[in-house]
Amino acid sequence: MRSLKLTVAYDGTAYGGWQRQANRVTIQSELETALRRVTGEPVKTVASGRTDAGVHAEGQVVSLATSTRLTNDTLRRAVNACLPEAICVLDVQTAPDRFHAIRDAIRKRYRYEIQTGPLRDVPRRAFVWHVWYPLDVAAMRAAAECLVGRHDFSSFETAGSPRKTAERHVTRLELESGPFLEGERIRFDIEADGFLYNMVRNIVGSLVEVGRGRRRPSWIEESLKARDRRAAGTTAPPHGLCLMGVDY
Repeated sequence: MRSLKLTVAYDGTAYGGWQRQANRVTIQSELETALRRVTGEPVKTVASGRTDAGVHAEGQVVSLATSTRLTNDTLRRAVNACLPEAICVLDVQTAPDRFHAIRDAIRKRYRYEIQTGPLRDVPRRAFVWHVWYPLDVAAMRAAAECLVGRHDFSSFETAGSPRKTAERHVTRLELESGPFLEGERIRFDIEADGFLYNMVRNIVGSLVEVGRGRRRPSWIEESLKARDRRAAGTTAPPHGLCLMGVDY
């Protein structure tokens, strides 16, 4: 048996998230089915993070063990030939023995995209949260500054996180914006040593409330210090979120 590290991209629109489920088609079920067809053996995969239904990935990392004699490149090509168009294995590398996509990860990067204004970006509507109203990006950027560093992010955690602690270290958080159609395209990039369940979407949803003028920028820091989910804002929809990459 040898350990492999796969980098996978997918459009999560039509799937019930990453994790295999009894009554829904998922990214994991499609990938494991393709691997079984190619290798002739059952293959168990582990992903760096269990993305929710509707969430996308450009750099999901998957670990697995296999006895196949196919070269890494041949395996990649063969598996992609068996996968639906919404899923693609970008890279296959031989990994150290016992490599584990979750336990060995040291940093993850997510991106969330928002579009404002009266016109929808129809070709990318499944990848961008469209809001009709303008947002004050400068206020959102000022509000987000307090989130950088090591903090208890309980206020931005949806119940159900399998974790020992709510502390996470956010190493980078950037908001960029530019004119688009009759509004703006806003890109939110965040990097941390790990994320709680719905942490990014809850942060984005809270920042949007600041951008709309419903809350002051200082409210984000007050919510963070409260360590109470009820103190923060709503959860942003899943389709604007994309897992960009994982570092090991």
